Amino acid sequence: MSFNVLTAEISHETNSFSLHKTGKQAFMARYALLGAAAIKERGDENTELAGFLDAGRAHGWRITHALSAAAGPSGKVRRKAFDWLCEPILANLEKYSFDGLLLGLHGAMGLDFREDGEGELLRRVRSLVGNEMPIAITLDPHANVSRRMCDLADIIVSFKTYPHIDMRDIGRQAGDILQRTMAGEITPRTIRVSRPMLEEVNGGRTDIGPMIERIAAARTYEERADVFAVSINAGFASADVREVGPTVLVTGQGDFAAHTAFAETIADDIWERRFEVFNDYLSVDETAAIAVTYEPDKGPLVIADYADNPGAGGYGDSTELLRALLDAGVSNACFAPMVDGTAVQTLQTAVVGQPVEITLGGRIDPDFGGGPLAVEAELVSLSDGHFIGDGPMIHGLHGSFGPSAVIRVGDIEILVVTIPRQILDLQQFKAFGIDPRGKDVVALKSMQHFRAAFEPIAGKIIVCDSGALCTTRYDRLPYRNVPRPIFPLDPLTP
Repeated sequence: MSFNVLTAEISHETNSFSLHKTGKQAFMARYALLGAAAIKERGDENTELAGFLDAGRAHGWRITHALSAAAGPSGKVRRKAFDWLCEPILANLEKYSFDGLLLGLHGAMGLDFREDGEGELLRRVRSLVGNEMPIAITLDPHANVSRRMCDLADIIVSFKTYPHIDMRDIGRQAGDILQRTMAGEITPRTIRVSRPMLEEVNGGRTDIGPMIERIAAARTYEERADVFAVSINAGFASADVREVGPTVLVTGQGDFAAHTAFAETIADDIWERRFEVFNDYLSVDETAAIAVTYEPDKGPLVIADYADNPGAGGYGDSTELLRALLDAGVSNACFAPMVDGTAVQTLQTAVVGQPVEITLGGRIDPDFGGGPLAVEAELVSLSDGHFIGDGPMIHGLHGSFGPSAVIRVGDIEILVVTIPRQILDLQQFKAFGIDPRGKDVVALKSMQHFRAAFEPIAGKIIVCDSGALCTTRYDRLPYRNVPRPIFPLDPLTP
């Protein structure tokens, strides 16, 4: 039997502390593609949609793809933008009959009228289709998974890698489970356990540490006949919501007491190892001291500014790391991105190759990451900010920083951009004439995703906390809604 399946992708990771609310334009700036346009751009790359299509081809589905949309992590999504995102999905459900629904979501979307964006989307879907039609969703493992999401989606499958490189595989897994459900072979539901933490202490990184063992245990448990997916979510600490933090999900049937007991063992391990932090978060001055004496025998020193990561809602305009590198006299270096559309606009009137005095960054909230930095620079190039990824995460996918400029200050090449994006691909330097392989020092804004493309070229990697919005010093952030006590805000959490 051939099934009619509706698919869609909507992704936003919402930083509750960002001053920038997220509207329709933010999705248009990243991507908002309907139907065939989405399939053309994303249907044969490492995306959830590609995995959905793989499943559809294998099982002979008739697929209607509603949309693929994502905005860069930022503040709460406005109601009008959320309604606009939901409309193509709901319109298709109202007009046509489907046997199943397959959604690629993030899991940490917050709305300006409700904490749980994915739960609200699923509520609207269920109001149209009732409880009988099976719904499968995929999630980023930085999801803050709510009870409502588990109640309303029959099937939940999260990525198992961080850096995320298994999106297509997870899309296919979710599709295969949906197929068995639509065929009446299985009747899955999803259980959830959690712990009173803002996040798994290492953000769920899977390249080192205990998450490797946890994922291996999850894969082993998935081999049981009545277990279809085990998802271990690190949570997203920049969300000030009631249902925050790490969760373990089991999508299955049969003996749910056993499934819950297994999930509890993983959750217990996350809790018991909450003090085993692997990143050494250096100050910017400590970072600069290392950079100025670094010998690039085996490749460049890669510096990740963890706290100003646009991929977690950081503004990308923190100046503290750049200031420290300049003050230390670091040479043969590159830095990206510095998000400052005003500076880019000013540079449009400058002459390439000529000196220019300009003020960079620190405009949005100087209390997080430092105020504006006045520099004397040489304009190297101007561009529209477009790039095409060629690394493990975004191979073949188009991206844009918006109007952009490369300037040289001292011996540091700086990519100044309009649209915030974290660095996770070499092309985010190379497309603008900067070759990170040839640099002694590469400074970038990212938490973990950069490792997929930059670890192979790096002689050494260090991580710093510039004090920007995604700082690990959580006591600096004005939490109001998370349940208390919670770790690490309350170190003696029972």
